[in-house]
Amino acid sequence: MVQIIIINGPNLNLLGVRQPEIYGTTSFESYFMELENYFPEFNLHYYQSNHEGDLLDKIHGVGYRYDGIVLNAGGFTHTSIAIADALRAITTPVIEVHLTNIYAREAFRHTNYIRESAIHSIVGNGLEGYRQAIEYLRDHVINK
Repeated sequence: MVQIIIINGPNLNLLGVRQPEIYGTTSFESYFMELENYFPEFNLHYYQSNHEGDLLDKIHGVGYRYDGIVLNAGGFTHTSIAIADALRAITTPVIEVHLTNIYAREAFRHTNYIRESAIHSIVGNGLEGYRQAIEYLRDHVINK
C-alpha cells in the first residue's frame, strides 16, 4: 500500500487553539481523520514535533521508504538549512505546505529554505492545502 506521511513542525500541535483568526479552529488531529477517510487507498501517517532534530530524524527515517512526504516545517521554513539539506539528501518526493500565504505576511517569512527542496509548494489554502498536496502526489508522482 502507498505510504504518505505528513510532517508538521513547530507550533502546529496548537492548531485549533492557536490564533484561530489566522489558523482556524480545527485541530490537525481531527482534520487528519478526514484525510484518512478521503484517501482510503493510501496508508497515511502523521508526525509533529517542535524540535528540529526530531524532524530531521523523521525525514531521514522515512526519506527512502515512503512514497511521499507532505511537509509543513512551520517556522523552520525560514531558518533551517539543516532541514533543507535533509530534504535534498532523501529520495522520497516532498510537497511543501503552509496554511497561510507566507509571502503575504511578515518580511522574515519570505525567506524559504524548504521550497527548492520540494517538488511542489502549496501556500495559503489553510488545512485544505494538505489534501491538495496528497492529491498532487497521487496525480503527479504515484499515478504518473
